[in-house]
Amino acid sequence: MQTFTKEVSVRWSDLDPNFHVRHSVYYDFGAQHRVEILEQLGLNMRIMQENNFGPILFREECIFRKEIRQNTKVFISTKVGKIRDDASRWTLVHELKNEKEELLATITVDGAWMDTKLRKIANPTPQIAIDVMNLMPKSDHFTQL
Repeated sequence: MQTFTKEVSVRWSDLDPNFHVRHSVYYDFGAQHRVEILEQLGLNMRIMQENNFGPILFREECIFRKEIRQNTKVFISTKVGKIRDDASRWTLVHELKNEKEELLATITVDGAWMDTKLRKIANPTPQIAIDVMNLMPKSDHFTQL
């Protein structure tokens, strides 16, 4: 099973007036990591456009544990927390840690696949999305929906 962990860069523009990463940047880190994982597993924007589907989110939540400052080394990892058999609905969990493996934040997103022509939940889920979601590592508290 592959692991999806990478170092993220903290830019000057990511900081707030208190000189730590502003809250919305955490969500940007998660969104970018999700797209990179899908592409790495062979599900890129071109394939989604050709097959008229894409991911949507119902909920996005971040629990902030420790400040992230400009010189902090930050590593993000992503795993599946919950998924339906047909991959039509899922929960992804992102953990942001420093180089000491201390948990800085946890981002949890609940999502699904949307048919971009009908503007409704894709039913059935495109097979490539099912295959890709099944390749992703599962969290320690993984649940089948």
